[in-house]
Amino acid sequence: MKIALYGITEIKLGKHNLKDPRLDQAHALVEADKKAPAQVDVVAQEEMLEADAILALDENKADLILQDLEFVETRLGRDPQPAERAALEKIKVLLESEQFLFGSSLTPEDFTAVAAHSFITSKPITVTTREELASADAVLLRAFAHAGYICFLTVGGKENRAWPIRKGISAWEAAGTIHTDLQKGFIRAEIISFADFVEAGGETQAKRAGKQRLEMKPYIMQDYDVTNFRFNK
Repeated sequence: MKIALYGITEIKLGKHNLKDPRLDQAHALVEADKKAPAQVDVVAQEEMLEADAILALDENKADLILQDLEFVETRLGRDPQPAERAALEKIKVLLESEQFLFGSSLTPEDFTAVAAHSFITSKPITVTTREELASADAVLLRAFAHAGYICFLTVGGKENRAWPIRKGISAWEAAGTIHTDLQKGFIRAEIISFADFVEAGGETQAKRAGKQRLEMKPYIMQDYDVTNFRFNK
């Protein structure tokens, strides 16, 4: 996923490993050749509209809102169709009350009415302070989660790896993030919750304790599920 920086120079552009302490825990419990954290791609503010999320300084929050507000006022001045006008009026009220559009009270119908336009604040925006940027790894992890992403784990063998996925996707969809063959030949997902994994002391111990569940395609993946996909080759 891409995170665009707005007004932030303390974080370098490019690929960043997400340093989640849970992966360290897993690596201590299950032997593997290496550990592979999830990654995010940090991009410049010029790419905000193409990014999945935005990370901005608290002091610049008003600037982002103002950019959307200026567009709304310009659009309203061009006599839009009734449905679009109604949605824009709602958006104007939200922006004037210093609210982002993401996570607001706007309905799907409102967003459909303005689907032809791109609003900066309709993206997940994580607000931070310069003091918090001293722990840039933690800030990026927070932005990742706020944008609606989680990870699942595969452990043992060559690597203990965290795989980034959007929150709410199914086991069948998650399998495809590893390889399309796993998705095409999907049989089941063998799942151990991260809490059970840690409490048991590792994957083998969790299996012995009966903590592994067999889940089918519709199962909704949970954050840091320890996962093994079974599939037809």
